[in-house]
Amino acid sequence: MNEQWREIGDRVYVRRHKSFDMNVGLIVGDDHCLVLDTRVSHREATDLIEAIRRITTSPWTVVNTHSHFDHYFGNAMFLPGEIWGHSRCAEEIELHGEQQRATWIELLPADRRAELEEVEIVAPDHTFTSTATLDIGGRAVHLRHFGLGHSSNDIVAHVPDAGVVFAGDLIEEGAPPAFSDSYPLDWPVTVAAMLAELPEQVIVPGHGAVVDRAFALAQQAELVAVAELATRAHVEGLRDLITRFPYPEDVARQAIERAFLQLDSQLA
Repeated sequence: MNEQWREIGDRVYVRRHKSFDMNVGLIVGDDHCLVLDTRVSHREATDLIEAIRRITTSPWTVVNTHSHFDHYFGNAMFLPGEIWGHSRCAEEIELHGEQQRATWIELLPADRRAELEEVEIVAPDHTFTSTATLDIGGRAVHLRHFGLGHSSNDIVAHVPDAGVVFAGDLIEEGAPPAFSDSYPLDWPVTVAAMLAELPEQVIVPGHGAVVDRAFALAQQAELVAVAELATRAHVEGLRDLITRFPYPEDVARQAIERAFLQLDSQLA
């Protein structure tokens, strides 16, 4: 756990972790800072806090980009600081947080079982539905929900004075986008809206290397292809369509399953 911070804008940092290839963001203002996502466990969060304190001693506000365990299981370690998220993020954590923990205790290696068992599930205590602006030590950070995508509650953090966008898992680098909890028919529309409104060239994905606008546009085009092919498959059957998806077959089948649920009106 010796990953280093990379400064990608004025006092805007990203730390890419070996665990889940996950990015955490840090935005430093005058006498305050913002932490974007809190990692997989209390132990990983403790490591993150030690890294934050090498950059700043200021109090923090936390933002959870969405309600998947790797982005919020460390929340308890950041209390009593404010924790922000979309209103559905808080709702889904309250409803499904314990089930997420149980699921991942079974999926992760046995030597990590105790690490997850000690996690206290903490949901955001400050929520919004569309937009919110946080004052981080004299710096404005805009939180936006552009629509359904990787989850029901993805939010984007825009740091205009640094020209940086933290896109959460709406954008992925180093591996295909994850569709298990997704809305494939909406995802490309949501990313297109983000790119139309936010012209920044520096985009931080939830996992993987920091990317530029060209990468995000290319991924949005892939998501368009997924939505179009899945819609065709719903009518025509898969046949040879599965080979035309831009991602490996296991990923494509997951996207198709979720898209079919949408097309059959089985997703809220």
